[in-house]
Amino acid sequence: MPAEPAATPVKARWRLLQERLQQRGERRLVLVEGERSQTVAWVRQVLAALPEPAGLWTGPSGECPAAHLVTVPPRRADQWLGQELSVVVWDGWQGNPPDGIAALSGTLRTGGLFFWLMPPLEHWPHFDDPDYARTGLDGRQAHPFAARLARILAADASVLRINPEHGDQVPFQDLPEPESPFTVQTTREQQVLVDRLVQCGLGRRRRPLVLTADRGRGKSAALGMAAAELLRQGRTRIVISAPLVDNVSTLFRHAREALGSELLHESDHELTTRSGGRMCFLPVRELLAQQPEAGVVMVDEAAAIAAPLLRQVLLGWPRVIFASTVHGYEGSGRGFAIRFRQVLDRETPHWQPVSLTAPVRWSDQDPLEPLISDLFLLAADSEPADVQASGKPSILVESWSPGTADESELAEAFGLLVNAHYRTTPSDLRQWMDAPGVVCWRARRGGHTVGVLWAAVEGGLDAGLAEQVTLGTRRPRGHMLPQSLASHSGFPEAASQCCLRVVRVAVSEGVRRLGVGQRLVEVAAEYAGNAQLDSLGTSFGGSPDLLAFWQSCGLDVVRVGLGREATSGEYPLQMLRGVSPAGQALQQRLKQRLTEHWQTLVPLAWVDMDARLLAALTCSLPAEVRLSGDDRRDLVSFAHGHRGFLLTLPVLGKLNQVPGVMDWLREQPDLPLWVAAVLRQQPWAHMQADRLCTGQRDGEDRLRALVRCLLEHPPEM
Repeated sequence: MPAEPAATPVKARWRLLQERLQQRGERRLVLVEGERSQTVAWVRQVLAALPEPAGLWTGPSGECPAAHLVTVPPRRADQWLGQELSVVVWDGWQGNPPDGIAALSGTLRTGGLFFWLMPPLEHWPHFDDPDYARTGLDGRQAHPFAARLARILAADASVLRINPEHGDQVPFQDLPEPESPFTVQTTREQQVLVDRLVQCGLGRRRRPLVLTADRGRGKSAALGMAAAELLRQGRTRIVISAPLVDNVSTLFRHAREALGSELLHESDHELTTRSGGRMCFLPVRELLAQQPEAGVVMVDEAAAIAAPLLRQVLLGWPRVIFASTVHGYEGSGRGFAIRFRQVLDRETPHWQPVSLTAPVRWSDQDPLEPLISDLFLLAADSEPADVQASGKPSILVESWSPGTADESELAEAFGLLVNAHYRTTPSDLRQWMDAPGVVCWRARRGGHTVGVLWAAVEGGLDAGLAEQVTLGTRRPRGHMLPQSLASHSGFPEAASQCCLRVVRVAVSEGVRRLGVGQRLVEVAAEYAGNAQLDSLGTSFGGSPDLLAFWQSCGLDVVRVGLGREATSGEYPLQMLRGVSPAGQALQQRLKQRLTEHWQTLVPLAWVDMDARLLAALTCSLPAEVRLSGDDRRDLVSFAHGHRGFLLTLPVLGKLNQVPGVMDWLREQPDLPLWVAAVLRQQPWAHMQADRLCTGQRDGEDRLRALVRCLLEHPPEM
């Protein structure tokens, strides 16, 4: 600030500071340290001197320090993605979920102030954060994640640290007035993007565009301007989708501004032009359920949407545009791009990648964005240049702790998780560093981390509590896999035994398929045995590739979830490898129980599971059925057209559990038809709609051909 305001009353100086930040295109974190009631009172006084545009308060509604602030629980902060605020007052005494802090910082416009109310920094490593209990982090004496945040904040000169106990000594920075005030305006890069979006929306079918950009780069504004131009150029129906309608408020605002007098009707989620064009919002699940006609579908905040849903959107409309934040707190856009690229390459190989790099909503000198990125490792990367070096790699696997790692090692390892799991968020970083019972290993090559395995010791509950878990009357935190197996299988010993659960495993792309992941898992299994644990296990959103990897590591499927995961959009698979005699016995009992229930559950629970995965799971179960002479006679009769499909269906179902048959079927082109007709027992009309057959006669003829071929060249039946 200039020298003359030094004697100005404190409240007026805060107003001048905000004005100067706005002129410079910058924002600031204001750390208000001290006893809670004093920090709330201090913020109340300062806010009274500031303008009253949009702002949030995350504390109790009855203690809101300004009437114009909207009260929002910390865990609901992600609902404000895509909106713009001038002030955020974060009451850290109510809990500090990292995703919420990162999300709300991204909503601040130029001149924005993020007030963070907390104890003094030196108390952070031992601060009993109220959010810890929700995630099983309570009970620890020290918290490495919080200690790391405190170190970074203390070292950053842009952070304004305030302690109300010290009176009016406010450490304002010297911020010279810029030669020309910062203004938010369309950049050349943004205009080029708008042109690309319009070309995509008017161009050839099945050439989707995938836009990735850091927050504040103007991607939502570009989508809105492009949507308006598409309506002008004749697209009569454009559908906008995102996790929440609030996520697209900026998009709709820019579309309204671009259309101006051409608008006939407008609301927060729908625009209609005088020429008859219409643009509306639908949440992604409603979009897929309603299947509306649309010339263009735009999906914003795509990294927050499960990949299977994105694939359905991709295949459901001729022209689709996906947009995602690169380093996002709702899920990593970089991980999204890496994982979703596989789907795009397979389904629409002519897809178009595009990105924005220059900030639009704030200056490139803004210190808040790099600070938040450092705090939560939003830009963590894992692909060092020399990892791709030729020659057989020499890889060292060693025990490692993220809580004691230096910044470069931590960023490199966390970057592996980000790239491998696109829904990785800052909360995962906290969980990794602070959760009790965590054990980790890393694989090193040439001075770089090329693989990480994060595991946690779970289970070991006493007999009484294990019985309550099995009955569903108790659910203690921090024992995800044992509790799930106990409550769904009905075996209390699944909760009383001790298990090492692999939470995440990730390997750098440059050394994949060289056995690095298997080596990490084997080291974890050895640790479980030496620690006298009963089993090694994992739980993940199912896919054929991941199932094959874990099977190669010696784990068996022991449970398949009945509903899709909210995070991955896939059915959860739980796998186990017994390392003690008791653990091995439990593994076999769980696997046998799943086998007994399989044929009944498939048509009821997994009717929309990927056919390749369903076949692989069926193949993984014990195949112990032997066909009788009567069974063989029925199969021959069906194969040659003398017996109907329904009458033969019970015998066809038995074939799935005959040794070698499912392995053989997985190699046949008509596997999806077999899965739908025999395993899932779907109606012929559904199979016809899914283009598995042209009708019942065609489907039955192809199944008969399969059975004929099987009988002529049987595996071992």
